[in-house]
Amino acid sequence: MTSIPVDLRTLAVVQAGGQGSRMDVLTRERAKPALPFAACHALIDFPLSALAAAGVSDVWVSVQFQSSSLDGYLAGGRPWDLDRTRGGFRRLTPEEGTGTAHEEGFSHGNADGLFRMREAIRAADPHVLLVMSADHVFNLDLRPVVAEHLAREAECTVVTAEIGVQEATEKVVVEHDADGRVTGVRAKPSSTDSGTVASEIFLYHPRTLLAELERLHAALQAGAADDEDTGLGDFGDHLLPALVEHGRVHATPMTGYWKDVGRPHAYLQAHRDLLTGKVDVFDHPGRPVLGQILPGPPGWVGEGGELVDAMVGPGSRVRGRVVRSVLGRGVEVQAGAVVEDSVLLDDVLVEAGSRVRTSVLDRGVRVGRDATVGAPPPGTRLTDEVVTLVGQDSQVRRGTSVVAGARLEPGSTT
Repeated sequence: MTSIPVDLRTLAVVQAGGQGSRMDVLTRERAKPALPFAACHALIDFPLSALAAAGVSDVWVSVQFQSSSLDGYLAGGRPWDLDRTRGGFRRLTPEEGTGTAHEEGFSHGNADGLFRMREAIRAADPHVLLVMSADHVFNLDLRPVVAEHLAREAECTVVTAEIGVQEATEKVVVEHDADGRVTGVRAKPSSTDSGTVASEIFLYHPRTLLAELERLHAALQAGAADDEDTGLGDFGDHLLPALVEHGRVHATPMTGYWKDVGRPHAYLQAHRDLLTGKVDVFDHPGRPVLGQILPGPPGWVGEGGELVDAMVGPGSRVRGRVVRSVLGRGVEVQAGAVVEDSVLLDDVLVEAGSRVRTSVLDRGVRVGRDATVGAPPPGTRLTDEVVTLVGQDSQVRRGTSVVAGARLEPGSTT
């Protein structure tokens, strides 16, 4: 493996996103990267842990929506050893009064977001700019990726993942030759016979990136009516296709498990994968998944309680039956209750005799005695339409039935 120069300046930008509208009620009151995963982690843990394992110490986290829901968890970067006097962790939020309309407020996509922070990137003057999203489950050794990017003298390196062709129509499909040189990209094609997609992990030559962003901005603004939108959009709209035309964009395949969990069915499916042993992200002692370690007693299963292919977070108490499900911290499943094929976030109460199936219940939800939430899907394949979502601090009253695919807003009572 090509070695990385010891004086290399690598800047990482984790784009923690705007409003996660596709996750519906689960992201009404939280940033999507704050969503829990596997009972004890949050989605933001995965990119930050990969960066920590690679020794990348200058990390900016760009948060646009419900940033306060992440602040306490991020703790100034401490869980990932990023709290340092020089460099280290920096949180970026939308600002007003800092420049033109194209530099202020909320961005209109991840490429637009990079354009808005271009002066800060230019001032940092890194050799490599590493850009990542924060709604994916993965564990990648970034060191060989950086080394290969430098050895190729690439303007951009795209880390790719292999997924099903139907799912690929929602992503950016990447075409490349036998040497890994990217020859074309297609953003959300109507159909495709290739499942090779951009995993939203990019390495850029910073000066080339900034020059291309400014060139594209100037071209897109010619005659544009909206003074606040640069038109750059997401990386697959203009930026990546333009860089591909230069002929110096390369693809590097993801190793191990990767999944975009930005939709309800994908979020639940990733937990299904976790319970069946398909998720290997926690299997690398050399690059552990780090995050906040919150105090609490071990999970407890009482007499009559039953766990079948399930995970139980700290402080949870189970007297009912939990099947193919993941329980967060402080969850209580009372005697006679059944939780099946579901994810229950922290402090959920499922009272005696209730049934919860194919659902995601947010923090603090109360399911009353003998209530029914959700139903098994008609087949084995999950879709958003069959996954029931119950928002934070909602109450399902005794004997109530919540139909499959329903969405209960945070704080609601039904």
